[in-house]
Amino acid sequence: MGIGKSKTDPCPLSLSWGKSHSVDTSQRHHKSDSGKSEEHSLRDHVVQSSVAEMPAEGQEGAEAGEERPEEEAEEEEVFFKFVILHAEDDTDEALRVQNLLQNDFGIKPGIIFAEMPCGRQHLQNLDDAVNGSAWTILLLTENFLRDTWCKFQFYTSLMNSVNRQHKYNSVIPMRPLNSPLPRERTPFALRTINALEEEGRGFPTQVERIFQESVYKIQQAIWKETRNMV
Repeated sequence: MGIGKSKTDPCPLSLSWGKSHSVDTSQRHHKSDSGKSEEHSLRDHVVQSSVAEMPAEGQEGAEAGEERPEEEAEEEEVFFKFVILHAEDDTDEALRVQNLLQNDFGIKPGIIFAEMPCGRQHLQNLDDAVNGSAWTILLLTENFLRDTWCKFQFYTSLMNSVNRQHKYNSVIPMRPLNSPLPRERTPFALRTINALEEEGRGFPTQVERIFQESVYKIQQAIWKETRNMV
């Protein structure tokens, strides 16, 4: 290449011109101009080649970026062992019960309703929470009856457990240690179900009897089959 020779020539252009006195000045200008034009054309070619390659690389990066969220979404799909439905003011109590079941009894993974994705409709989150977990825990506190949304939650959960055979006995009312809802004030539909009593002596036995791994595996298999069909 012309540029390569000019750089590696042991005798600079000025010296070679000084040695050849017979070379015409017009020829020297002509060679100099042709060398510059050749150098500019090579530079333009390199720049154009680099610019032409950049969109392809950017496009590949964009395509890779578009594929990652889908792959991550598939990896993040989890069938929970339980979901805790609670009043808005009982988020801290729901978190405490969640940690109790997961850390002390090894029932994991679990989730509380406040941890459901933001920006979606409550009904969609409720459907995903109830059908995306093996058991639905209703946190019966003093705030439970004050919250209209809680009433809707427990009625919907009960109807879901009746209409879907594999969800039978999956709704678990629970009276926590802090501000439990008295039995006499508990809605009749929930009084017909044996509730988890955290302050009772038989609480550990109740937990082991209800949250059985075999039941979880059955519901998980049905959940996966339903998602694959969709």
